Amino acid sequence: MPVLSLRFELDDLTRPEVIRLLEEHLEDMYAVSPAESVHALDLEALKVPEIAFWSAWEGTELVGCGALKSLDEGDVELKSMRTSTHARGRGIATALLQHLIEQARSAGGRRILLETGSEDFHAPARRLYAGNGFTERPPFGSYVLDPNSVFFELSL
Repeated sequence: MPVLSLRFELDDLTRPEVIRLLEEHLEDMYAVSPAESVHALDLEALKVPEIAFWSAWEGTELVGCGALKSLDEGDVELKSMRTSTHARGRGIATALLQHLIEQARSAGGRRILLETGSEDFHAPARRLYAGNGFTERPPFGSYVLDPNSVFFELSL
């Protein structure tokens, strides 16, 4: 099924469907990774000034979300990338990622950094990032080497 017209909204994280999607995201992260290797943010941690969170909509249906966290020296970190289960396989993640890249670029970002899992569950995410020009890199910021994590960057 092709991606229909997507609408990206800078989100205030108050709508029940957005909250539920983030809860599902955290549940999945804790189900596939050891707790010490889960770096997904909960709702309150996303509600800080240095994070801009977007929801992706197809009509009135929430189909995905993602956030950008401002770091030092023009770097931004990609957080909370998620496509709703029923909307997967339709190119929504790619469209959302391209939107977030453009948002980071238009805000003067230097590069986008991210951490994702090394487990099979995260293989589609790793393919998505690699397929959109991200390259693997060492840990950044407060992250440490972890066999359950893979780190990427994209120069803007």
